[in-house]
Amino acid sequence: MLEVRGLSGGYGKAQVLLDLSFEIGAGEAICLMGRNGMGKTTTIRTVMGLLPAWGGEVRFKGQALPRRSAARVARAGVGLVPEGRQIFPNLTAEENLLVTAANRAGRSDPWTLGRVYDLFPGLAERRHAHGNLLSGGEQQMLAIGRALMTNPELLILDEATEGLAPVVRDQIWLCLKRLRGLEQSILIVDKHVKHLAALVDRFYVIERGLIGWSGTLADVGGDPQRLTQYLTV
Repeated sequence: MLEVRGLSGGYGKAQVLLDLSFEIGAGEAICLMGRNGMGKTTTIRTVMGLLPAWGGEVRFKGQALPRRSAARVARAGVGLVPEGRQIFPNLTAEENLLVTAANRAGRSDPWTLGRVYDLFPGLAERRHAHGNLLSGGEQQMLAIGRALMTNPELLILDEATEGLAPVVRDQIWLCLKRLRGLEQSILIVDKHVKHLAALVDRFYVIERGLIGWSGTLADVGGDPQRLTQYLTV
């Protein structure tokens, strides 16, 4: 579904991504891991067209994704839950969901307000509250719901559980497991290896702009804690 080959990029004159390659098949979930500053968010932003790629190629369903056009990437079927949530503060929760609603692929059972509220019942109760009045956990649920309302074929989540209370974090993980049950393709950037081990098919570890290691849980003996070596200095 998504193929990233030899991707390079960065900010200004500072190169962050050197020669990065990974892929996701239809219905798969993969995780990008690595220490802070290794290029995980830069990878997501470059794939989404929010940053220009300096080199390499990003293909979605066999077609090259447009560079420098996040809107066209989204219309192609890629939904983003960005780092920091970035919900619209002056819109209500329900307006945040409706403003992105689309079913470009013509799905027979698309994501709707009702389905998002079933996934996150707390949002239904807060649907008339403005975004800036929601808690951090509610904003994160809203960011996920907003991405789902685009009916993406690939859902990308950048640090979706970062900074959340444990009880809210558990709700997010349950949500992602439900999405896996629906065969939603997922690319996630996260560091909670215990939960990731039960969710993703493969791990890709970014080291200074390159894939330093990739593999499955079986490749580390079925022990998710062995993955933590890639998250510490």
